[in-house]
Amino acid sequence: MLDDIDRRLLRQLQADPAQSVGDLAEAARIPLAGAYKRLEKLQTTGILRGQRAVIDWRALGFEVEVSLRITIDKTNPRAFDEFLAQARKVPEVIEIQTFLGRVDARLKIIARDLAAYQQLYRDSILTLPHMADIEALMQVASLKHSMSYPL
Repeated sequence: MLDDIDRRLLRQLQADPAQSVGDLAEAARIPLAGAYKRLEKLQTTGILRGQRAVIDWRALGFEVEVSLRITIDKTNPRAFDEFLAQARKVPEVIEIQTFLGRVDARLKIIARDLAAYQQLYRDSILTLPHMADIEALMQVASLKHSMSYPL
């Protein structure tokens, strides 16, 4: 599916997603027109889903980051969907992941400080429907955060 040229393009994008297509073509050692065509192919096939900004939430004053591991009470057939729909509405929930196993979902939450987190937890998290169990893991440090993988 991917050839060496596609891999070179993806490696260059992982290294610097903000670079121009011209710089990308040069670094991948392919003609500019070829870079455009290949990037379009990678996008239409769904391999390249886009580019995004990575925000340092602490630099914006969000000092608390918490992962909540949630187990859903699945006695209601719509429980999972109803829980996810309500969790998506909480602005401080910046990531939602679902799992197979004892834990059904993980919510990544940011808050300005502990008092703000406690208020958010009481007012918005504990009111989410169909939760059977919740475990909070407060982040102390982020030791590795990589959006790239060797291709």
